[in-house]
Amino acid sequence: MVQYARGQGSPSPGLDSTSKGDPSPMYDARYSGILLAVSSLPGPYGIGSLGASARRFVDFLSQAGQTYWQILPLVPLGHGNSPYMSTSAFAGNPLLIDLDELASQGLLTPQELDQAKWITPDQVDYDHLNATRLPLLKRAFERYQQLDAPQQEEPDLPWLADYARFAALHDQYGTSWEEWPEDAVPDPELVAFHTFLQDTFYRQWFHLKEYANQRHIRIMGDIPIYLSADSVERWSHPELFQLDEDGHLANVAGVPPDAFTADGQFWGNPLYDWKGNKQAVFQFWRERITWCQRLYDAVRIDHFRAFHTYWSIPAGAESAKEGHWEPGPGMELLKAIQTAAPQLELIAEDLGDLDADALKFVRTCGIPGMKVMVFAFDPVGESAYLPHNCEKFSVVYTGTHDTPTFVQFLQEGNQDEARFARQYLRLRDEEGIGWGVISGAWATGSYLAIAPLQDVLGLGADSRMNTPGSCGGHNWSWRVREDAFNPYVSGRLREITRTYRRCL
Repeated sequence: MVQYARGQGSPSPGLDSTSKGDPSPMYDARYSGILLAVSSLPGPYGIGSLGASARRFVDFLSQAGQTYWQILPLVPLGHGNSPYMSTSAFAGNPLLIDLDELASQGLLTPQELDQAKWITPDQVDYDHLNATRLPLLKRAFERYQQLDAPQQEEPDLPWLADYARFAALHDQYGTSWEEWPEDAVPDPELVAFHTFLQDTFYRQWFHLKEYANQRHIRIMGDIPIYLSADSVERWSHPELFQLDEDGHLANVAGVPPDAFTADGQFWGNPLYDWKGNKQAVFQFWRERITWCQRLYDAVRIDHFRAFHTYWSIPAGAESAKEGHWEPGPGMELLKAIQTAAPQLELIAEDLGDLDADALKFVRTCGIPGMKVMVFAFDPVGESAYLPHNCEKFSVVYTGTHDTPTFVQFLQEGNQDEARFARQYLRLRDEEGIGWGVISGAWATGSYLAIAPLQDVLGLGADSRMNTPGSCGGHNWSWRVREDAFNPYVSGRLREITRTYRRCL
């Protein structure tokens, strides 16, 4: 079996599974880090990769005194290029494979690398990549097949057989799996190709994680709580989901109406069958979290409130308003995944409009939640997200991948809130808005402070990563330029980090 490189950093300071929710001593220390998707890294081939540009960013983080690199899900992209609507809970996104490393193995030629260059310094052009990248990777695969047999060992990826068959059939039919013939048989050559892609992806990923851990940088991953209806899990393990007697989705995921969306949000993801097939669903989550423990040092669980209660919408409903709350798996699932991955640090994405019971659950579950500063500045009321209210057992964010950048919030958001934010944080244009915002977050009592790189650089609306409820446009496409990783930025960030005692 292929032995993938593993990160050799210090053991994770996650919760001990026997702690009954008592915070670990690690929360007495202070840390900070940067949120940046791998796809947002600079590089000549149209999208960030797991190669040299990722290692340069790790070096930048180390020079800047940071401890965490938070990324977005590494999985294949789904509808709208979203990593939160993936076809797999386990597979890696082939678009992130580093082409220079393939060339160093003799699998791509210098001419092919030149042809793959696509200079879009600020945005990922997914249409171009989807048209050109897989054909290029197939050429690499064809050369790989000519290698001696000992170099073609079976990858150590326990979920791979189902995924490779699913991906091969997707290529063959070009449609959702529900439209495939019942007797569909995947092309063996395509199965081998997708096996090669995943083997290559994870070889590169584990080498990158090892590189980061050796420089005392911890990788924080992200688990989307739900999967796409067009996913290998829905195809190969329908028993995990709430289905009607004909095998179709009975209920789907979303969120109810709130102050931002009058009709709520109709996500359409399959809902887990927590009641009817609890044992199988819990086993899936144990396997999922065990895999995450191999990939990351910490994980943010997206939409964590669904552990307590989740919004269930009839599959045929016209809007999310037709849904209702159902009880989630609660502490039983949380304890199960902590037992399965005791070294993995967990963080709860507990944002949104939570009722009293849900709020109590996320506050007493034993893992830290999030405080997001872009939501903090009500000019007349109190907010749990204001820096002076951020308790130690929490992670403070200036913003997330789903929020406007802080500069965009100041320029385009509610101007009463923006004025209060400027006053509270004592922001000065001559200092640089980004540095003032970072100082405000880093000064809080939260054990961990995270900022999207866009906020460190003081960037505006054109660098926003995603606008929830919208599809297409520039969502998920922002990229940083190489010259942002310069000594001035790393030095200034290190100075702030040292000032607020977040340097190692």
